[in-house]
Amino acid sequence: MLLETDVIEIVHQALMVTFKVSAPILILSMIVGLVISVLQTTTSIQEQTLTFVPKLLAVFIAIAFFFTFMLHTIVDYTRDMYTWIARF
Repeated sequence: MLLETDVIEIVHQALMVTFKVSAPILILSMIVGLVISVLQTTTSIQEQTLTFVPKLLAVFIAIAFFFTFMLHTIVDYTRDMYTWIARF
């Protein structure tokens, strides 16, 4: 029988996995955006596309670098969910 605590635990685990998987990419993108914004402010260059390309490159590099971590995190969560489903 499914209890409220079980559902809360599943949602909590899902949110934590989502945070773990997305955090490295989001943090790196935020840092790159901040650096580009400071450079734009100091040089008075207000080109909108100037922030897009470095962020895009940073996200691709972050995905390439953190891919194994993200994959293992998602696979572990999926394995835990299948184990949990088998119990019921």
